Amino acid sequence: MTNKIDSIIFDLDGTLWDAAETVAKAWKAAREKVDFQIQEITPDKIRSIAGTQHNLIFPMLFPDLRPEQQQELMEVSAKEEMAKIREHGGELYEGLEETLAYLHSKYRLFIVSNCQDGYIEAFMERHDLGKYFGDFECSGRTGDSKDINLKAIVERNNLQAPVYVGDTPGDLEASKKAGVPFIHAGYGYRDVEEFEHRLERISDLTTLF
Repeated sequence: MTNKIDSIIFDLDGTLWDAAETVAKAWKAAREKVDFQIQEITPDKIRSIAGTQHNLIFPMLFPDLRPEQQQELMEVSAKEEMAKIREHGGELYEGLEETLAYLHSKYRLFIVSNCQDGYIEAFMERHDLGKYFGDFECSGRTGDSKDINLKAIVERNNLQAPVYVGDTPGDLEASKKAGVPFIHAGYGYRDVEEFEHRLERISDLTTLF
């Protein structure tokens, strides 16, 4: 497989960085801006739901809220999250930029995430990593599931032999549906039992490819 690939598509949270601490700060701020009670959202809770399509998080976490309250919370939390991400960024996994620089010299690189619109851009701008990626897509912009967004990246960039690097069972499922081989970021948020390769650290990609 390593001799045939022409491109690598990455998930974001749990694969390229860990922004759970920053996002938890955003949720704390959002709790103070709505006039109804919601549970505290901890970094560990954020990691546990990472990979879920953004708009599906709210009925999952807050089933007792009315739909209009869920919508309000989604809008308020989105603004707070973007502000905090732009201010604080996240924790890049060790060796990330060196790994991206190496891979960029050999392959085309992309990002597909289930995050909100603007989140990928904030990641790239905050850490000056946009130069490594040729394109990206997210459910927050398209409203589509990850497998559909994976297919969109493949088709519009005419990729012939991509792989997808992610850290959750949802990433694996999206890869299967999109027909893209899956590489598990084993250092990320959750375990996955089925994969083409498993990474112990992001820099393992430099020896794999």
